[in-house]
Amino acid sequence: MKFQLAVNLERLDDSTDMHSVAKHTLEMVQMAEQGGFDIVWAAEHHALEMTIAPNPFSILSWWAGETDRIRMGPAVVNAAYWHPIKLAGEAAFFDLISGGRLEFGIGSGAYQREFDRMAPGVKQTDGWRYLQEMLPAVQALWKGDYEHNGEYWQFPTSTSVPKPVQSEVPVWVAARSPITYDYAVKSRANVMCWPFTRPHAEAELYKSHLEASIEKFGGDFRPIFALMRHTALYENEAGRDHAINAIRRVLGQFENLYQNLGDVKNGFPKEIPLEALEGREQYDPAMLEENLMFGSPDKVIGKLRIYENLGVDQFIYYASMGLDQSSQKRSLELFCKEVIPAFR
Repeated sequence: MKFQLAVNLERLDDSTDMHSVAKHTLEMVQMAEQGGFDIVWAAEHHALEMTIAPNPFSILSWWAGETDRIRMGPAVVNAAYWHPIKLAGEAAFFDLISGGRLEFGIGSGAYQREFDRMAPGVKQTDGWRYLQEMLPAVQALWKGDYEHNGEYWQFPTSTSVPKPVQSEVPVWVAARSPITYDYAVKSRANVMCWPFTRPHAEAELYKSHLEASIEKFGGDFRPIFALMRHTALYENEAGRDHAINAIRRVLGQFENLYQNLGDVKNGFPKEIPLEALEGREQYDPAMLEENLMFGSPDKVIGKLRIYENLGVDQFIYYASMGLDQSSQKRSLELFCKEVIPAFR
């Protein structure tokens, strides 16, 4: 099993200085490179302090200048927010200046609130349609002159300038529904999935979607299957309680965005009390500890072995969960020193 890191610039309130946030995020990326991670991902989100990522390629360019080996990419660009020519050029330019380290992640988008601002009139539930038109257009522009007459974009003959330095840029599709797994396999793209806080059965469901898609459309192609979980390693009960409280605070803000309640002030979503939500048993502290990649190094190794046996090729360590910076670094340090060596 190989390992990837997803890390955001994040603030849950305005008490944390942005210079400190930026410094911390870069240090996490450098720790991941030194500790044996293969890929680090930057998100794309807009007007939200909990995920500060207005252009993932700007973030990636910054990180690339401060690292040497680790591969990088957006996880993910939201297809509906971009024009194919701009996206192709931005991604290719990053591949150039990073020395060919681009991993290209693309998805359908998460929050209707964001669509209302970045792509007015577009429903989040239609985001997959934009993805399916965008990806082949970008790949064609990387190859050379290309004219596009699609449902969402039209343009005369153009190309990507510059071109990627890699002859084949690895592509990743964020997938949850069977239709997206089908599309990823037909497109010969790797797959990344995120079961949120749901139990292991959700990961099993995603793996079954993948296997069904491979059977129908894979031929000689088998994608890399990566799975993401919020991750926190700790050494005692106090560390456990600290991590659980942090993730519950983030999830309270996430529910606000997911339900599109509109209660966002100056970029900070109001936290919804999780106890007030119906059908949210997966936010129970005991279930969070069980379902997420939480625990001591030995406990985390055991959980990863279960995913390895399921057929997960690469695990995405999602570091951004509202935990204070020193605890985030200690967690990543434990993972690098005690978990990764168990899989080498």
